[in-house]
Amino acid sequence: MKPLAKSVEDLPREQLPHHDDPRCAPVRRLLQTVCSKWCSLVVAHLEAEPQRFTDLKRSIGGVTQKSLTATLRELEKDGLVNRVVTPTIPPRVDYSLTPLGRTLLVPLKALTSWAIENEAAVSSARERYEREHGSD
Repeated sequence: MKPLAKSVEDLPREQLPHHDDPRCAPVRRLLQTVCSKWCSLVVAHLEAEPQRFTDLKRSIGGVTQKSLTATLRELEKDGLVNRVVTPTIPPRVDYSLTPLGRTLLVPLKALTSWAIENEAAVSSARERYEREHGSD
């Protein structure tokens, strides 16, 4: 199966893949993880240094143990986070970004900057939409 082009910008519009194109499945799976509720916060909090689970949970705030565990597992599965268990009593578990995980910082920071810069415009658009269409 032919992979997607290196960049979607390289494809003419009529050659963009459809949702059901099998080449889209790996992209959808990865974006599902990367765009999850807690992923960007986990990655951001691991940028400076490795952290233990409880320290990470405390520094993020508001995340349940179950959600943080699931997020860390997905990030580890995708090669973005490294999990190191030190055999002590109790065992010490540290999480850190892998080199691949560090590459995710650039697009996440860009998206965060975009969200901050455009929050007022999006908020205005939502208010206008609700005035015109009513709230759900």
